Amino acid sequence: MADFLPVVIGGGPAGITVAHALSEKQVPSVVLEKDKQIGGLCKTVQYNGFRCDIGGHRFFTKNKQIQNIWENILDGEFMTRPRLSRIYYQGKFFNYPLRAGNALAGLGLVNSSRVIFSYLKSQLFPVNPEISFEDWVSNRFGQKLYNIFFKTYTEKVWGISCKELSADWAAQRIRNLSLGRAVLHALGVGKGAKVASLIERFHYPRLGPGQMFETMVERAARHGAEIRMNHNTVEVQHVKNQVTGVKVQTQGNGISIPCSHCFSSMPLNELVLKMQPLAPDAVLDAARALRYRSLITVNLLFKKTTPLPDNWIYIHSPEVQAGRLQFYANWSPYMVPSGGFSSVGFEYFCFEDDSLWNLSDGELIKIALQDLACLGFYHEQDYLDGFVVRYSKAYPMYENNYMEHLKVIRDWLSRFGNLYCIGRYGQFRYNNMDHSMMTGLLAVRRMLGEEVDPWSVNAEGEYLEEKAT
Repeated sequence: MADFLPVVIGGGPAGITVAHALSEKQVPSVVLEKDKQIGGLCKTVQYNGFRCDIGGHRFFTKNKQIQNIWENILDGEFMTRPRLSRIYYQGKFFNYPLRAGNALAGLGLVNSSRVIFSYLKSQLFPVNPEISFEDWVSNRFGQKLYNIFFKTYTEKVWGISCKELSADWAAQRIRNLSLGRAVLHALGVGKGAKVASLIERFHYPRLGPGQMFETMVERAARHGAEIRMNHNTVEVQHVKNQVTGVKVQTQGNGISIPCSHCFSSMPLNELVLKMQPLAPDAVLDAARALRYRSLITVNLLFKKTTPLPDNWIYIHSPEVQAGRLQFYANWSPYMVPSGGFSSVGFEYFCFEDDSLWNLSDGELIKIALQDLACLGFYHEQDYLDGFVVRYSKAYPMYENNYMEHLKVIRDWLSRFGNLYCIGRYGQFRYNNMDHSMMTGLLAVRRMLGEEVDPWSVNAEGEYLEEKAT
């Protein structure tokens, strides 16, 4: 087995980081990517001179090691960009985080009074026990504020009631940065906790996030890494608590690839279901209980410059089916052709068995145009063209009891000494890009003998974009 190479399943940020880190140690590897393009959720898709992200990716980190890697990889191609995101609700824009004047003007006197009354009621009569996302938010900000700024958008993203979404999600992603605390602070109520500030500028590759990982792949390939595209992993083989090989499907053929170590960034539940011999029934049941939410981005292209200054906008209005809009030219002017063009990514969240996922590209573009007409940010005559990008299993779902299933899976997988679960999908954790890359770095260090744990990354739940104080 000593002659076998490490195999990396998945060519997203975590997997590419592993290959790059191994190449720096003069260790060759094989990366197996099922898509025709590397980068995973951070790839940049090109169409007729336009470029789009999948979800939008800010390059901001508190980890100096990751920051140094980014700057070393792209050097002069790494731009500093202004950050602006807002919420669109009932025909009005709300700054994020909210400012007092903006919040009061947007909510109006009647709603502001109702928010305060609802907040005071939540302090006197909190929900107990606190289990769901709705419980967590309502207890801290009141039912009225929850209904205005949390419920509609959250249910668009996850496709389930906020009563079914775990309170863990709110605890990890909202914290002191929450919109609710900002509103309450603006209204002069609350427990006096300081509202954290978000970063005002971030780094971004000139040609989109894919440029970072494409450059990393080129460097890794020059030093022994082999990148195999269109290789879909169908089986992970193991003997006596050691992964011995990976079977892939490519161009209609099945190929077995022996390995010395296996770094898996494929969805965690898929890894368990593809292990051969099969996992015990309890582990298989736990894997089947975990779900991911998929993402469709409908990119509308316009022969007009971007009419809004935002990087992205959250759409809380229930009459619009899209959950979020990305304005790519505001991320980088090089994301669109020169000469007065712009583009907007309309993001739709769904499951792969939903009717939405299975609509044709033309039908999806028609839905995005209907949403555009409702929003009114462009005129019909500005529209030039459109294209669709589907991304399967983009977001791990923190449903009630998901931690119990995750523990069962991790306990079983921990017996495999040469298997490393990395990245957002591989750990079933809502990692940001720098977190995912760090799991890859720690996995390489563990393979080389250091006592480090890839699962320790992002375990504290600290919000990525909160400014250091």
